[in-house]
Amino acid sequence: MTNPTILVTGASGKLGRETLDFLLAAGKDPARIIATTRDVSKLAGYAEKGVVVRQADFNAPETLTEAFAGAERVAIISTDAVAPGTDRVAQHSAAVDAAKAAGARHIIYTSLPNPEESLISFAGDHLGSEKAVKDSGLGYTILRNTWYQENLLMSLPQALEHGVIMSAAGNGKLSYVAHEDCARALAAALLSETDGSAIYTLVGPEGYSIDEIAALAREFSGKPLEVQHVDSDTLRKTLEGVGLPPFLVDMLVSTDDNIRTGRFDIINDDFERLTGRKPKPLRAFFENNREALSA
Repeated sequence: MTNPTILVTGASGKLGRETLDFLLAAGKDPARIIATTRDVSKLAGYAEKGVVVRQADFNAPETLTEAFAGAERVAIISTDAVAPGTDRVAQHSAAVDAAKAAGARHIIYTSLPNPEESLISFAGDHLGSEKAVKDSGLGYTILRNTWYQENLLMSLPQALEHGVIMSAAGNGKLSYVAHEDCARALAAALLSETDGSAIYTLVGPEGYSIDEIAALAREFSGKPLEVQHVDSDTLRKTLEGVGLPPFLVDMLVSTDDNIRTGRFDIINDDFERLTGRKPKPLRAFFENNREALSA
């Protein structure tokens, strides 16, 4: 397959945009890149660069046939539909069907580590979506992204403000991966000429416990931060007590459960094998976000 036409779904999101940037930086002909999104105005800048921008909505499968036309290698970036009343497996399955109908030869799907055994509340969404990809009969690359380093900015600034972070993760470790590295891997999979099937688990170079994360936060912010270790029930009741919606409570508690039981303690060379580069270390993330943590 020489210079295939490639398609990126969810292209107006952070992962999608970073992937487009890597594709263009690698010299991919923009006329051979299809970027789909529900709101095409969000990708006007890429359209100006020659990228083919098309409207597509996973909740409206009838929009996908035209959107996917001509695509040979398709990246299905998993949606963020985790709230009640949404069906990610149906969304992703519609995209798989559209790719197959368009004559695509290869699908890349973004998943999470070990969905077969994961305790994460939405792991079943990824397991079902992976099955749809595998059952398509097309070649596939599944990228199982672990937790982004950037996710730490959702909790650490507030924790540093109060001087305490509550956790049910125990001594379990998580090898956080840089968001940019996941985009680089996705671009590499799209640019690859292989039609064979493979699964990569994308992780950072080192695992960290919550106590080690707190130590890094103290070091780079100059602020005190204590870890309050609790069990899952206590964490759940606390989160419910501050009014978080049930689906978010389930996600946060199950994440700590997954860490505590060692299901996120993964170190491998998958990222390097796919991209030829080393993954970014977590200390670099803290260094780059020193200002946000110390504000």
